[in-house]
Amino acid sequence: MPVEEREINILKHRLVPEHTIMKDEDVKELLEKFNISINQLPKILNTDPVVKAIGAKVGDVLKIVRNSPTAGKTTYYRLVSKEVA
Repeated sequence: MPVEEREINILKHRLVPEHTIMKDEDVKELLEKFNISINQLPKILNTDPVVKAIGAKVGDVLKIVRNSPTAGKTTYYRLVSKEVA
């Protein structure tokens, strides 16, 4: 089967960390915990392959859990945006 016809699920790749779309109430708690506004979160482009794969939209906040050999599990948060600036 040619490569073009094979569908690759990037979410199952060992180097792609777990991405989940946060619920509104969880985002509110996150912003209150760190005393920040939503626009102060780091951005991730809406064109990112993982963003597309999970169906996230501009304005969604993603929770990203990465495995680290030294730190164990680490959690990052990103705001889905049309531009990173």
